[in-house]
Formats: sequence, structure tokens, C-alpha cells
Amino acid sequence: MPKIPKLMTAAVIDRFGPPGVIKIRQLPVPEIGPGEVLIALHSAGVGPWDADIRGGWSPTGKPPDFPLVLGADGAGVIAAVGSRVRRLRVGDRVYSFGWNFPKNGFYAEYVAVAADVTAKIPGRLDMLQAGAVPITALTALRGIDDILNLKRGETIIVHGASGGVGNMALQFAKLRGARVLATASGNDGVKLVRKLGADAAVEGHSKDITSAARQFAPHGVDAIFAAAGGAALTQCLDALRPGGRIAYPNGVEPEPKKRPKIKRTSYDAVAGRRSFEQLARAFKSAKIQVPIAAIFPLARAAEAHRQLAKGHVLGKIVLRIR
Repeated sequence: MPKIPKLMTAAVIDRFGPPGVIKIRQLPVPEIGPGEVLIALHSAGVGPWDADIRGGWSPTGKPPDFPLVLGADGAGVIAAVGSRVRRLRVGDRVYSFGWNFPKNGFYAEYVAVAADVTAKIPGRLDMLQAGAVPITALTALRGIDDILNLKRGETIIVHGASGGVGNMALQFAKLRGARVLATASGNDGVKLVRKLGADAAVEGHSKDITSAARQFAPHGVDAIFAAAGGAALTQCLDALRPGGRIAYPNGVEPEPKKRPKIKRTSYDAVAGRRSFEQLARAFKSAKIQVPIAAIFPLARAAEAHRQLAKGHVLGKIVLRIR
């Protein structure tokens, strides 16, 4: 590994606000503790949660310290390890995810993170793909496996399947042997979800989702994974059989309303050794695709957020750092 510099380039905010508050600055490279690793980042994911934090939301409920480096996931090469770290070594290709790193986020040349929320990259992923998937893939996999406990032969609607979390959920549902009806944004979104393996697809804004779902599963679908909310999600719920279940990540708004005989569960992704091992098994057992909507250099992080704000993001926006 090259010598670790004293300073690094980072995309930071000094106050909450629109994308223009993101500035490029030189900051000290963070020091690591005994249970941490220092990652020389090659890529970082850009998601709506980053925009929420930029706008003033805090995953912990506490105000942050400024300047704040944004970014909750990314990938790179380990540049240094803490004295208690045994599982990872300098030079390992890794990806990581976490909501509240006290030292800095992932929109930077280096990030210091706990070794427990860091894992080696599954062999099929390149650095850009690996930087795109920690949050989206862990969120989707927990919903499909742990919350819905989806079984072979069951039917599921993946609502919002053309977005970053939704397209992962679609593929994990297919990996479990389910039949998937995907709702997507735009004709290009419908084309994408069909490419990813959806058994049926419907444009979520202009089509009658309930009718499509009844043709897909005349007696009602067994489950819904909702990566988006709103009126279209209500149509999906109308197609859910009695005793069916719906899972949706916290942050989906508006949330689906309670209904009798329906199990409704909201949840958060969990970063940890077990969840990363579960994700690695999924990537090794199938050719999971990682749709990337756009790639921006770190210096154009504000532009990446402007692209995010326009909506209709098919897959994940990524920052290229190295």
C-alpha cells in the first residue's frame, strides 16, 4: 500500500441545505482505534438517505458536528488495521456500511470504520459495484430473507423494483425461488426489471397495478416488498391475500396503512459480520446484477445529489474516488 498521507480530499457540508452546500475540502486523514480499519476508498454510494442527512435528518437523532463528510457506504482497499483486528489485513478489498461514523463518512479518500461492519468484497464485484451495494443489498436481503422469510413457489410484488433497493430485492426473491411481479418507474424501468428476472412487470405510475397483480396471482399475492410508498403501494396492498405480509424499509413514505389480516413490518438494514456473510453467500450463489445509474467523480458530489433530486434513478448513483 502507498504511504498514508496526512490530508485527504473529502466532500463535506458546513450546514444543512440543498446540494450546493456540498463543498470539496482537504481534511486530516482519520486515525483508527484498536477495533477499526482505515479504508482507502475507490467508490462510495449515493442514496436518498445521504440527501436526507444533507437536509438535516440524523439517523441517531443527535445534531452532527460540522464539517460533516457525507456517505454511508463504499468500497476500497484496507490501508491500516487496528491492534485488535484479526479478520482483515492491509491490502484486502473490502466494502462497508454504517449510518453514524463519528470520524467521517464515505465521500472521501479515506474512511475509518469498525472492522465489524466491514467485509471482503465477493469475487464477482468490481470496486464501483461494491461501493454501490452495501446499503441497498443488505436492506433488500434482510427484507426478503429475515422479515418476509420468502419461500420457493410464493408470489411477491416488489414495489419500486427499478430503484437501488428494489432491484436487489427482486433478484434475491428470484434467488429464493419466488415468482415476482415488479413495479417500476417508466418504460426504461420496466425494461430493466424484466432484464433482472421479473416474471411480470408493470409501470407503477400509469398502469393498473391491482389488475396486473390479479392476473399474476388470481388468489392474491403472498407478500410485498415495498421500496416506495404512496397510492401505487395501496394498489399493491389491494392484491395481497388474507394472511399475507408486507415488509418495507424505514424511510418509505407515506407508510402503508394497517389492514386486518395483514402482517406489516418496517425495519432497518443491519451491518455486521453475519449480515455480510449472508450477502456474500447470495452473491456467490447467483449472478446478481448491480445496475449503476450514473458515475460521478468525488469532486462532483454536489452534481450527483442534484441528479438524485431529479428522481427516476434506475439503480444506484456512485462516486468514483480512485
